[in-house]
Amino acid sequence: VQLQASGGGLVQARGSLRLSCAGSGGTFSRYATGWFRQAPGKEREHVASISWSGGSTYYADSMKDRFTISRDNAKNTVYLQMNSLKPEDTAVYYCALSWSLSKEKTDFASWGQGTLVTVSS
Repeated sequence: VQLQASGGGLVQARGSLRLSCAGSGGTFSRYATGWFRQAPGKEREHVASISWSGGSTYYADSMKDRFTISRDNAKNTVYLQMNSLKPEDTAVYYCALSWSLSKEKTDFASWGQGTLVTVSS
């Protein structure tokens, strides 16, 4: 399965963005999907994950009150709704697939190319 992340851009602090992760070339709905982000000079970190059915989710503690992950298997797409954005949310956001729901980036494969989110103060 190949993944394409989109929806990034420049937004002011306290604004919102919705990222999309579209899968193609395989059975996207078999896999859990995760969003990760990487800021310049920092390690890639977990943001949110969702099970194949959408029935279970994980969030990083610092984002769980502002971000919402969801999926539409009919469209082979996972979304990340980001609200109340802060300058420290600036990063490249990546999506990836896993056989089971996880927060660990080593459990994920088929990484998409990433989409840049820039939050201005």
